[in-house]
Amino acid sequence: MAKRLISLTVNGKAVQREVADRTLLIHFLREDLRLTGAHIGCDTTHCGACTVDMNGKSVKSCTMFAVQAEGAQIRTIEGMAQADGTLHPLQESFRQEHGLQCGFCTPGMIMRGYRLLQENPDPTDEQIRMGLSGNLCRCTGYQNIVKAVRHAAEKMQIKEAAE
Repeated sequence: MAKRLISLTVNGKAVQREVADRTLLIHFLREDLRLTGAHIGCDTTHCGACTVDMNGKSVKSCTMFAVQAEGAQIRTIEGMAQADGTLHPLQESFRQEHGLQCGFCTPGMIMRGYRLLQENPDPTDEQIRMGLSGNLCRCTGYQNIVKAVRHAAEKMQIKEAAE
């Protein structure tokens, strides 16, 4: 099996590893880097549990090869909290607004919510629902997830205004 050396930045840290050409990004993150927050749900991009942020876009890492991430900037759920452990407003909002039950979809929902709020800092509930539509949750009715993203948007706007 052919291998290649790839270099990328994951959660702000430079990473260089040799990977097999056919290694999926999700397996590289989980097995090589031990970043197990992104989950493997469907292997077909339908559920979104594997969503990460790559070069300013949401990417479903279960159908992308690690070699395709050469030179990329990747942020996973592990890179959302501050170094001191302070949760990102999205993480805190999911906790406060009960936007999770079993937690399996939560990392992907938060990562997609992050990109959504980067693109639209003040989305309507309909825009949040549309923005998260590629991520599935089997436990909730989505209402608390929408509330959590809206709450995070409000918190992030207040924080931005104070700075």
